[in-house]
Amino acid sequence: MSNIVAPPMLRHMGAAAVGLSAVLAPSQAEAHEMPALECLCDALPFLDTAPTWNVAAAAAPAGSGGVAESPPAVSVESEIEALRRIIAEQRALVDQQNAMLAEQRQQIVKMQGQLIAQQAQIDRLSSFALAEAPLEMFRGTGMGGQGVAGPALPGPGSDAVALPDAPVGEAPPPEEPTERRVAAVPEGQGVLTRAGNLIFEPSFEYTRSSTNRLVFRGIELIPGIQIGLIEATDADRDTLVGTASLRYGISDRLEAEVRIPYLYRNDRIEVVQQRDEGIVRSIALREDGIGDAEFSLRYQFNRPVGQKPIFVGTLRVKSDTGKGPFEVGYDEFGVATGLATGSGFWAVQPGVNFLMPSDPAVIYGGMAYLYHIPRDVNKLVGDVMIGRVDPGDAVSANIGFGFALNPRFSFSLGYRHNYIFPTKTEIGDTRQKSNYLHVGSLNFGMSYRLTERDVLNLGFEIGVTEDAPDVSITLRMPFGGKI
Repeated sequence: MSNIVAPPMLRHMGAAAVGLSAVLAPSQAEAHEMPALECLCDALPFLDTAPTWNVAAAAAPAGSGGVAESPPAVSVESEIEALRRIIAEQRALVDQQNAMLAEQRQQIVKMQGQLIAQQAQIDRLSSFALAEAPLEMFRGTGMGGQGVAGPALPGPGSDAVALPDAPVGEAPPPEEPTERRVAAVPEGQGVLTRAGNLIFEPSFEYTRSSTNRLVFRGIELIPGIQIGLIEATDADRDTLVGTASLRYGISDRLEAEVRIPYLYRNDRIEVVQQRDEGIVRSIALREDGIGDAEFSLRYQFNRPVGQKPIFVGTLRVKSDTGKGPFEVGYDEFGVATGLATGSGFWAVQPGVNFLMPSDPAVIYGGMAYLYHIPRDVNKLVGDVMIGRVDPGDAVSANIGFGFALNPRFSFSLGYRHNYIFPTKTEIGDTRQKSNYLHVGSLNFGMSYRLTERDVLNLGFEIGVTEDAPDVSITLRMPFGGKI
């Protein structure tokens, strides 16, 4: 009879057995012992120990009547090592999945940033559609804003990522508005000084004026035969004016300005009189001194919205600090022996200007009314008493445009016209009135930005009417900043 003894210990560790011992019956039951052992191995496949049992069964001697030896320790160690390898592989797989999750989180954060950027661009385009975008955002857009170009947006299903057009984490520098880039507009037509900024602007102006007049005093009997005095006058006047201007921005809409000019005048007058014989007189006069100081206030009525015009109201007060025409010397014939450096009268000039941005150009214009305050002169000039004098007022208007070729250079073209009313003067017991005057001129200016703050401006004014000066050249350069 065969006796089969179960192993003393059987440990299950998921997929393998740790150990098994078997005691076999005496040799007379050998024929039945091997099948029983093999059957046991096949009946326990879940322990994954069939190879071990099979090896043990094969190793038992056929004619031996003793007890089968237990599985070698090397096989157990190999099973444990295999389990360790499986655990290590599982850990590596878990780490790989964690890394993939972290990468997916980063992609989600990046996509959220793209959504925020796209929403900002949508808001920007919406503001353009409503014509409420600030002036500095209109650059080359034309009237309808169809030329606005922005970063390309990734389409649905696209892997493209829109690259930032500015350093990440750093605010982009603000783009200068069109009306500030075009600095070549005439003086007093540009934008106001920013709040808290003090600007010192020296300027130099040269004016050349010449007149040729032919005067006949007498009677004409028949065409070609005249009895009386013929007088021809040729006058050339050169004036150089250096002006110190100081502007301060009281607020973003209000600025104050003070101007103090210094004049140098050089006049050459040649008079030819024809009586019984020709008489030629040459007069050369020179004068220099302080001119009429001025004080101005400018107020911006509305804020810039889209490409709508900006309206600025002005109020200028001109003093009589210069030497007036009745303060110079006169000879016995009533001919002046000196030159005036001022008008000799106080004046007030209200006006309104406008600026209409149309990137990259700016259209400007304005109107003003100059009112001279009359006064009593009460001075004897030659042998005639001069009483009350009412200088002629003036109405002026101008129109033009400025164009920015690039961030540094701009130029302007325009036209200015002044209508000067007649001057009323009490001479003795009579009241005399002069003729009205038309002073029209073409303006051309250009500006070059030397640095971020320093701008050099050069302007030309060419007279186109008989009463206008021939040419005027102005050079000015502002300095200063926030105080």
